Formats: sequence, structure tokens, C-alpha cells
Amino acid sequence: MGYIWNVFTMLLKGVGTTTGLFAIVIVVSLPLGFLITMMARCRVAPVRWLANGYIYLLRGTPLLLQLIFLFFGAPYLPVIGKYLVFERFTAAVIGFTLNYAAYFAEIFRGGLLAVDKGQAEAAKVLGLSRWQTTTRVILPQMIRVALPSVTNEAVTLVKDTSLLYAVAVPEIIHYANSIVNRDLNVTAFAVAAAIYLVMNTLLTFLLKRLEKKLDY
Repeated sequence: MGYIWNVFTMLLKGVGTTTGLFAIVIVVSLPLGFLITMMARCRVAPVRWLANGYIYLLRGTPLLLQLIFLFFGAPYLPVIGKYLVFERFTAAVIGFTLNYAAYFAEIFRGGLLAVDKGQAEAAKVLGLSRWQTTTRVILPQMIRVALPSVTNEAVTLVKDTSLLYAVAVPEIIHYANSIVNRDLNVTAFAVAAAIYLVMNTLLTFLLKRLEKKLDY
């Protein structure tokens, strides 16, 4: 037990990085994803094409490749490359945020499509403005529909933080691998798995509670 506790305390160093990345990405990518959804529904064709192209590109290529390109490849781009030199953690935050914003954009699009068009027509008959219709009628229903999918993506995000290992940001897997190589003992991997399970269990519990609350 003493060895397991020592491993656990070492892995906690990586938990801070994991939770920090998760918090930043969720806070930024959710509103960014909604903005992209609105752009994809815009009547101005170039704006709509730009948003749909963004979603197509970011969802159609691996997140790992995007992280590697952003940190290792972007600085070599002609003209703008010198402005795209980032610290490792900063590059990871940008890469994760851009990727997850594309996924959240699709989730929000599905949520909007699930709202009956008659809701907007009824709100108009009742004299509500377009802003009131959107904020009081459409968005609350969209959030209820989209929240289960957002929960799934949030859980996936916690697991995907292990990809920080690819750009040499020290997180849970980094420390676990270092311990295994040092001690020739795979216990650290089991402890790392347990930590991920606990984090995702807590996250799922909180978001499920939120889902139930919104159902009332």
C-alpha cells in the first residue's frame, strides 16, 4: 500500500495539468462551438461555408495530428509561422479548444434541429421579439436536447487529455510512464486508470444531476 500511495501522490502532479486543461477547454470551446453553429446557419454564404469547412476539417482529422501540427509544424508556415510559436501547454489548449469547438458545434446544430419550428412561430404570435424567442424558448430546449451529448464529449475530453503526452506536456500518463520505466512495475498504469475512472465518474455524476434538473 505504501508503494501505491507514493505512486498516487506522484500522479497527482499530472492531475493538476489534466484538470486545468479540461477547465479551460470546456469554458472556451462551448461558447465558441455555439458561435460556429450560428455561423453555419448564417444566411451569408461565405460565412456559412467557412463554418462548415472548419467543422469538416477539425472533425475529419485526428486530434493528435492537430496537436503535433500546431506545436511542431505551424512555426514553419510561410509568413505567419513566426507568429505561431507557442509554449507546449498553450499549444495544447489551442488545439483542444479548436477541435472540441467543432464537435460542440455539431451537437448544438443537432439540438437546434430538434426544436420544433412551431415553437418560434408560437412565440412570434405571442408577441415575443426574436431575441426573447431565442433566449427564452429556443435555447433552453436546445440545451436540454444537447446536454447528454455534451456530457459524452466532456468525458471523452478527460480521456483525451492523455494526448498531452505527445507534445511533452507532463500529465498523468507522462508521470505514470516515468514511474514504470524507473521501477519496472506497471502498478502506476493501474493507478492512472483508477484516477481517470474517478474523474470521469464524478464528472458524469455532476452532469447527470444537471440533466435531471433541466428536465423539470
